[in-house]
Amino acid sequence: MANPMIGRSNSQSSRPKEPKKANITPLATRRFVAWTVEITLFIASGLVPYALGVYVNSHSEIRRVPLNPVLVVTEKAIARPLALPVSYGIRNVAWPTNILWTLALLLPTSLSGWQLYLLATTGSTIPKRWFGIRVVNEEGTAPGLGTVLVREGLGRWTVPMTAAYLLWRYSFVFPNLALFTSLTMLMILAEAKGWPVQKHRRSFHDQLAGTYTIDATSTFSHPGEQSTINEDNGDSSTPQPIPTRSQGINPNLSLFLVGLTSMIAVLSTLVGTQIYIQSQESQRRSEQTNSQKFIELIKALNPNNGFTNEDRQRAILALGSIDDKQSIKLLVDLLVKETDPKTLDTIQQALTNAGFKTIPELNRMNQFLAGEVASMGKSPNAEFRQNQLILTQQVINKILGIYSGKINNIDLSNAQLGSQGSGEKSLFNLVLNNVDLSGIILKSANLNQANFQGSRFRSVGEDGRWDTYDDVIADFSNTQLKQANLSNANLSRVLMSRSDLSRANLNKANLSYGRLFGANLSSTQLVGTDLRNAILENASLTNADLSDANLTEANLYAAHLPRVSAIGTQLAYANLTKTDWQGADLSEAYLDYANLSDANLSATRLTGASLRWANLENANLRNADLSRTDLRGANVAGTDFQGTILFVGKEESDKFVQTPDLGSQNASIQGVDFSKAKNLDPQQLAFICTQGGLHSRCP
Repeated sequence: MANPMIGRSNSQSSRPKEPKKANITPLATRRFVAWTVEITLFIASGLVPYALGVYVNSHSEIRRVPLNPVLVVTEKAIARPLALPVSYGIRNVAWPTNILWTLALLLPTSLSGWQLYLLATTGSTIPKRWFGIRVVNEEGTAPGLGTVLVREGLGRWTVPMTAAYLLWRYSFVFPNLALFTSLTMLMILAEAKGWPVQKHRRSFHDQLAGTYTIDATSTFSHPGEQSTINEDNGDSSTPQPIPTRSQGINPNLSLFLVGLTSMIAVLSTLVGTQIYIQSQESQRRSEQTNSQKFIELIKALNPNNGFTNEDRQRAILALGSIDDKQSIKLLVDLLVKETDPKTLDTIQQALTNAGFKTIPELNRMNQFLAGEVASMGKSPNAEFRQNQLILTQQVINKILGIYSGKINNIDLSNAQLGSQGSGEKSLFNLVLNNVDLSGIILKSANLNQANFQGSRFRSVGEDGRWDTYDDVIADFSNTQLKQANLSNANLSRVLMSRSDLSRANLNKANLSYGRLFGANLSSTQLVGTDLRNAILENASLTNADLSDANLTEANLYAAHLPRVSAIGTQLAYANLTKTDWQGADLSEAYLDYANLSDANLSATRLTGASLRWANLENANLRNADLSRTDLRGANVAGTDFQGTILFVGKEESDKFVQTPDLGSQNASIQGVDFSKAKNLDPQQLAFICTQGGLHSRCP
């Protein structure tokens, strides 16, 4: 029986058909265009729903929900190898955004799977079919799923992208993403061109999978005869034979490689086993030695054994040098039981010398004593327990101060290192000024009245660059920081969601990109603070001082800001939807392009503020003072102007007293459309019509 012709399935009839008219466009050109269409469809299927999600999230007032955990994991997985700044902490987005971003993840995956299935079963994806291109194996049939996975997954993408990534990651251009993209495209194109030494070059992915790319519009003979096979860069006029058998690796070479691999595997197993046995034996001996030392030192700690205080102190210091959990536990127990001042100092020194390995045990004892103090109230034993608690706090304070810059992932969650109430004077104040506390975990800890002036809670990671995946960042989620001093501190990107920072000092601190979702910042000092791109959704800033602070592009959705002082504050491009500013002072503030839709600005002082191109749709400006305010380009549809001051009437001056001319006190409203504004009185309407504003009732 004759072999089937290339381009036909085995089920096709052998009845002769008229040959198809060959496409005059070179196959290499058609292949490139088809590949471009495939990539465009793939990118568009993800980019379109992602862009829609971004739009909905930034312009919508729809209810916020936590970001889908699958998206969080995907985001981190992508950010890490590409050195992108990952979004730290829980992020809330509009609920349609969750759906759209999930589609942005699923659609490209589904489209790729479908295209691979078509390529495996028919030899052509939809774009390849449009341009008359087909992929076949050496028998001239569709390649099959396994072959396609090798061809596309390994040959076309994994190998060139890995080569591009390694060159980019370990070169001086890292972490420039534009250069990585360019390098990746160059590698993909180079792979498609094949090896330069080949007479008839085939793409690497075709060679790897044993496939051929042919012109589906031409008629070909069976595999044993000459056939016109065009490769990625081939000439359609150059005939090339399709081999009838695989030109595989020499059997002797294959046997040698298998034997060599097996030998290496056996030797590796033997060496690894020996290393493991030796390490376990060394660990056992070390533990045995430590146990013997521990027993001898315990005898020296017993006063009844005739040892002097000097002997006991030497034994305590020796305990701190033993890398053993029971030694640390014994020292912590001694810390809260000992009464001799000199011995207590020695115990603290031993624990400090032992370093971070003492933190878990100290934190455990700290929380136990704090619970005891809270339950005892004002009983006689409460003072004794309080003194014991202070001892644990002092040791923790010393360790954090001494080991500055090496604190990453030190967990002090729920630690009690501050006063129990905001009104009472603390018997102990945590003082860690100008130290590096990057990466410390203080979730739900009590740090009331702590002093962190000038300290750093964020640093670069191993790559030595800011804003990449491995930045070392502290976690202050749900932390009590009432009346704490964090002035000039670096808290950029630090997690501070639902933390209590009421009456704290954050003047000139760096909180850019900080996560302060639901945080309490009531009566907090934020003068000159950097809050660019910070997340302050649902945060409370009642009576806070934001003068000269920078909140450019910050997200304050539904934040509470009554009676805030925001004189000269930068709020350009900020999301201020549904914010409450009642009675606030926003004099000379910059609110250009800010979104103030549905905001409550009643009784606010906005004199001299810039609201150019701001969105004030459905905002409440009742009794607000907008004298000297620049409203040009603003959207005031649905805005309530009842009692709003848009201009200052000319007062009759005292003929005996000469007053200086302060210039115009009127709001700048030229070109602003007030047609849909609410509650405009006749005087306001007259002012609008005479100052270049737009309204249907203007003559």
